[in-house]
Amino acid sequence: MFANIPSHYLIIGSTVMALFMGTFVMFMRVRSQRKPVNAKKILIPPFAMSTGGFMFLFEEFHITPIQILEAAAVGIIFSTVLIATSKFEVRDHDIYMKRSKAFFFILAGLLIIRVLAKVLMSDAFDVGELAGMFWTLAFSMIWPWRLAMFVQYKKLKKTQLVM
Repeated sequence: MFANIPSHYLIIGSTVMALFMGTFVMFMRVRSQRKPVNAKKILIPPFAMSTGGFMFLFEEFHITPIQILEAAAVGIIFSTVLIATSKFEVRDHDIYMKRSKAFFFILAGLLIIRVLAKVLMSDAFDVGELAGMFWTLAFSMIWPWRLAMFVQYKKLKKTQLVM
């Protein structure tokens, strides 16, 4: 699939895209703190991202079990930082994401780490294999984070109903 494209072009293109998407997500997260949250808004992103798993139908993106474990472990470690900084608050009988000054910097830091790792690893792995590993990392980061947010949201919603 990628045989005719020089690998450095693929790495540059995917890095630019990762920076664009990461920046977009950061600004969307900051903007979303102005609106109340609900269960759908919390759970739709990981479900939407799960469609990316179809890339593993193509051999170029296959990764070994050890690579899956490594990428998932890093994703879970990254998710703990996001879980720690994602809190909710009740305002005007609605539930909002609590503003965190650190959140933007944490997302930026995670994005920088991800891009640097991708650039450093690009010589050791095939482009498709690297894409599979980084998708696994991101997927392993977003699911625990969003599930923790959902549990926290449900607890706050339950206490709000009791009041």
